[in-house]
Amino acid sequence: MGGVRAGLTVDQLRPVVRAACGRGRELWSAERLTGGTKKGVYRLTLDDDSTVVAYVWHPAEDYWPARAVPEPDDLFGHASGAGLFEAAHREFVAAGVPVPRLLLLDHTGSMLPGDVAVVEDVRGGTLQDLRRRDPRRAGSVLARLGDAVGCMHARRRDRYGRPGLDGPPPDRPVERVVLDRALRDLAVAAARVGRIAAVRQRLADALAERYAAVPPRSRYGLVHGELGPDHVQVDDRDRPVLVDIEGATFLDVEWEHAFLELRFGDDYRALAVAGLDGHRLRLYRLALHLSLVAGPLRLLDGDFPDRAGMLAIVEHNITRTLAQLA
Repeated sequence: MGGVRAGLTVDQLRPVVRAACGRGRELWSAERLTGGTKKGVYRLTLDDDSTVVAYVWHPAEDYWPARAVPEPDDLFGHASGAGLFEAAHREFVAAGVPVPRLLLLDHTGSMLPGDVAVVEDVRGGTLQDLRRRDPRRAGSVLARLGDAVGCMHARRRDRYGRPGLDGPPPDRPVERVVLDRALRDLAVAAARVGRIAAVRQRLADALAERYAAVPPRSRYGLVHGELGPDHVQVDDRDRPVLVDIEGATFLDVEWEHAFLELRFGDDYRALAVAGLDGHRLRLYRLALHLSLVAGPLRLLDGDFPDRAGMLAIVEHNITRTLAQLA
């Protein structure tokens, strides 16, 4: 069983506050927030009771087991680091999508072990919490989120891949990248879950059939990558503010809509749009469910503390995967 890691201390974080907020500011307390898997997230309370949030990227803050270097066109490799955060933040700002205001970004490791960013603290809580607490108010936030998603997906380019990772042009169509990853996830899931192993060939055949039906495409939209209601903060004007943005990439927007369908349930209607490619949606739904079986199981090879929560995600997506064969 894993446990919450100790995290950084007030003394360690003081230089970060002074660099981000001014040399005259003092740090009173630091609270390590739970839920993140790839970086440390700290709410820092200053001497006037104002707060900011620090992101820290370092192996000691990352719960994922060590992995091989991803392929150059890997859309789904380990999305972690200040470089990916900075590039994604720049793209979202350019698209007019609300993200926390950036106060400091340091790649040098001179203030802390690893990279650090400091952003404004959006204190309205998550959209996930607001949906439970005040559904009517959440409805207006969802409508604004739909507008933000539209702006994000309208920001397009003619090659897929993550902002800031502009190497050689990829040599596989994006749907082939998704298929290959889904087959790897299927192998992981089948090795660990008997119900998946029992229908492994049927799932592989379904992936191949859906892949074969996808038509060519050469323009891709900016997507968040993990846009669930827990990754949307609500500000004091009821605006949705997107967080955990390092996984942003240029991709078929159908991938994001498959994820939005899964995470928002009945509320997805506020985010739905016309004109999506149904063939891509069919492939991406199945690939997404397989990833949400295999990924959490890989995470649980380490010491991530919320094991029950991750196992619930696995079980839900096993059920969703098997339903794709009905």
